[in-house]
Amino acid sequence: MLMTTNEPDLAAIRGGMTKSEAAALYRLMTWLSPSFPVGAFSYSSGIEWAVEAGDITDAASLRGWLAAMLADGSGFCDGIFLAQTHQAAAARDAARLKELAELAAAFVPSRERQLETTTQGRAFIDIACSAWNVAGLETLIASCDGPIVYPVAVGLVAAAHGIPPEPVLHAFFHAVVSNWISAGARLIPLGQTDSQRVLADLEPLVTETARRAGAASLEDLGSATFRADLATLRHETQYTRLFRS
Repeated sequence: MLMTTNEPDLAAIRGGMTKSEAAALYRLMTWLSPSFPVGAFSYSSGIEWAVEAGDITDAASLRGWLAAMLADGSGFCDGIFLAQTHQAAAARDAARLKELAELAAAFVPSRERQLETTTQGRAFIDIACSAWNVAGLETLIASCDGPIVYPVAVGLVAAAHGIPPEPVLHAFFHAVVSNWISAGARLIPLGQTDSQRVLADLEPLVTETARRAGAASLEDLGSATFRADLATLRHETQYTRLFRS
């Protein structure tokens, strides 16, 4: 009998994980968990304005907005920066790390998004150095010589710990999308079941975007989500706000 794609691979399950694979999984689950204290819950990436303006009103419109942000906007670009940073950090290329950190910081379209990504990046680095330090990490951080945005921070720390880029990208996108959905759920509002449906619906797109970002170069950077970028700008002067972006 042929096994369908939805059935478990029993051979792989019985084989288990190596010690290094288990450690990598444990660290990714920790670093990219909602409970990891980088302050992600304080930010909505402009979703708050989109709800206020009526662009997002229910689970379907939230899913559409997030799909665009992920595949064609800040999500994809952040994935490229993460993958490129991981590559440079793994090679211990200090000059390349500095260039990437500067470009990623300059690539943010609004003041609030700059605050969001640099604050989370700084918190991620500080906690990694305090609780998850490893040989060479602080040298890599010093190479950046300036503000470190969130995807650069994740790529740098993961590379220092020897975790391959593919699972890092998947875990990073899962964390980002989960936080976006959490913001939308509080603002629309949505129930827990609808929130999980949106997360489940976005799974194939997360997988595809991770694949694209991992194979991309800096020449592929670019965004086509003008409404989402405007949302982050207009949120700065929004009269009633729950979130910082």
